[in-house]
Amino acid sequence: MISSVTLHTTQPTTHQTNAITRYFRVARIVCHTCVGLVLASVLFPFTGNQIKARLIQWWCTGLLAAFNIEVKKTGLLPSENTALSNTMFVANHVSWSDIHALNSVIPLRFIAKSEIKNWPIFGYLVSKANTLFIDRTKRQDAKRTIDIAYSSLQSGDNLCLFPEGTTTDGTEMKPFKSSLIQAAILAKSPIWPVALHYPNADSSINTKIAYAGETTLVESMRNMLLQKNPIIVLHFLAPITPAEYAAMDRRTLTLHIEGLIRKQLML
Repeated sequence: MISSVTLHTTQPTTHQTNAITRYFRVARIVCHTCVGLVLASVLFPFTGNQIKARLIQWWCTGLLAAFNIEVKKTGLLPSENTALSNTMFVANHVSWSDIHALNSVIPLRFIAKSEIKNWPIFGYLVSKANTLFIDRTKRQDAKRTIDIAYSSLQSGDNLCLFPEGTTTDGTEMKPFKSSLIQAAILAKSPIWPVALHYPNADSSINTKIAYAGETTLVESMRNMLLQKNPIIVLHFLAPITPAEYAAMDRRTLTLHIEGLIRKQLML
């Protein structure tokens, strides 16, 4: 569990990269993004889901490396030797890099807000990665997304949901929205909570890394580039089996998942 110091000390690290390091990283990011565009536009239309998932995993790992983001994995991680299917991962949400960090551990299909489609370049790549988009401004869109997510889980996909519906700076968590948890209930899917956070070297919360509030995507990426060795910690909690949540309704189950992640992060 994260030290209680994390809750009270939130100053970002003062160690910054020099200009040469930043230019080098930008060059790597541009080259890697071009590789992603080629994969998405040329190879993806002709590859099966399994190969596509592995290519996405490789690409996400490479993008994190280009930004020099270190991913630390703790808790009950998915086994590399066991094929995983029909599982919904549920996590708190801090930055755009959350998606890439989780995908670097296990190939996932994400449920994301529709605005992401409008991101330059990255929106196109996310769309090509079989992301399920939901328009949270339209109440009726939730039913459509639940149906698609249910079918996806039943077909063997592993989905990831950020039920806060937005990002935070890591010092808080927004209440979880429960509607899309219904897809996991209908598909009788194991639900795997993940608590993620970005620590500084002194274990305080690295709020500078967040893509939240008034921070733009470009500003968030620039903040990443300014840091010598940004870190994201993924703590995989124990999966919740269908038998364990059988007696819970959707709202109770959602609150239970939220409580587990809050407890791990001490928020």
